[in-house]
Amino acid sequence: MSIEIKAPTFPESVADGTVATWHKKPGEPIQRDELIVDIETDKVVLEVVAPADGSLKEVMKNEGDVVLSDEVLAIFVEGAAGEAPAAEAAPAAAAEPAAADSGDIIMSPAARKLAEENGVAAAEIKATGKDGRVTKEDVVNHLKGGSEAPAAPAAAPKAEAPKAPVASPSAGSSPMVDQGDRIEKRVPMTRLRATIARRLVEAQQNAAMLTTYNEVNMGPVMELRKKYKDQFEKAHGVKLGFMSFFVKAATEALKRFPAVNASIDGNDMVYHGYQDIGVAVSTDRGLVVPVLRDTDSMGLAEIESTIGDFGKRGREGKLGINDMQGGTFTITNGGIFGSLMSTPILNPPQTAILGMHKIQERPMAVNGQVVIQPMMYLALSYDHRMIDGKEAVQFLVTIKELLEDPARLLLDI
Repeated sequence: MSIEIKAPTFPESVADGTVATWHKKPGEPIQRDELIVDIETDKVVLEVVAPADGSLKEVMKNEGDVVLSDEVLAIFVEGAAGEAPAAEAAPAAAAEPAAADSGDIIMSPAARKLAEENGVAAAEIKATGKDGRVTKEDVVNHLKGGSEAPAAPAAAPKAEAPKAPVASPSAGSSPMVDQGDRIEKRVPMTRLRATIARRLVEAQQNAAMLTTYNEVNMGPVMELRKKYKDQFEKAHGVKLGFMSFFVKAATEALKRFPAVNASIDGNDMVYHGYQDIGVAVSTDRGLVVPVLRDTDSMGLAEIESTIGDFGKRGREGKLGINDMQGGTFTITNGGIFGSLMSTPILNPPQTAILGMHKIQERPMAVNGQVVIQPMMYLALSYDHRMIDGKEAVQFLVTIKELLEDPARLLLDI
C-alpha cells in the first residue's frame, strides 16, 4: 500500500519550509515512527516520521527544496521493511538506460545525472548501495575525494579528475574553491539564520533603540546558591543556577514598570497583564528564544527545570513553534561565552531585552574600603518610542537591587 508523506501543517505565522535533511533513502528499510526527513522553517526544525513499517518508494522533494503546508514529500510503501523496494529493484534497473561507460554497473537516476554533469565514469565510483548500486551519495563522496575508486581494467580510459571538490546541488552548497592553501566554501544561509538576520536588521531600522548599563554585585546570590544548592537539588531534582534569580527579578521589575512589558502594534501600545519571558538559547542552527509562560506563578525550581529542558531540546532541534511564540520580554546571557559587556538587540515586537554577562571579580569601594567583589555588567536595550529613559534606568536598578538582596524576591518588597 502506497502512502503520501506530506510536509507538516505549518501555523499561520510560518509560510513555508525547506527540506533540510533526508535521513532515509529510497529502498532503505524504515520502522514505524522512525525519522525520515527534517523540514526547516524560519523558526524551528520539524521532524517527519514514518507512518508504518516499510520504505520510501520515491522522493518528490530534494534537500534544499521549498515546500508548503501538506505538500507531498515522498511516496512511502507500507509493509515489511524493505519488501517493496527489493521486489522493484530489478525492474528499476532494467528501466534505466545504462550510461555509456557504466557497463553492468547499476546507478540511481540522481547518481547518473550528477556523475554525467561532472564528467565522472561510473567505474571509478565506489558503490555502497544495495546489490552494488551506485547512489547519489557515492557520487558526492567521490567528488569530494572521500572514497577511493575501485581497481579498473588496464584498458579502461581514465576519467579526468574534477578541478575542485563539488558539493551536492541538493544540499544547497556551492562548489568549494581550492586556491592552494586559500580554501573558500560558499554555503547558503539556513532559513533560521536568514530569519534571524532579517529580524535583527528590522529591529535596528524600525525601533528607536537605546541601551542603558549598570552593574550588580553577584555576591549575595552566589552565597545563597552555595548555601542551599545541595538541598535544592535534592528536593527538586534540578540544579540551582543564576538564570532563575534573573527571571524572578525581571518578573518583579516588569510588574512595577508595565511599559517595559508592553509592545507596539502599529499606532497602538499593547500593555500585557502577564509576564512571558523569553530565554535566548544558542544552538548549532542559530539563536532561538523559547518562552517561559506566566513567570509570576513559577518557582525557582520550575524555572530552572524548564530552561534546562529548553536547552536540551534546542540542541537536539526538537523545540516546537509553540515554544517560541509570544513573549513579552527577553533575557540573553552572553556571559556563558565569556562576554564582559555587549549591547543586545531587541526581539520584536518586544520593547526591551536584558543582557547578562560574565561574573568577574573587581576591586570595589565599600564603606571607604577597597573590597574585591564578584561583579556583573547588565545591559538593558529598549525602544525609546515606548519606554522613557527614566523608566529604563529605574527598571534596571530594580533588578540590581533585587539581586543584591535576594530576600526581597521572597518578601515581595
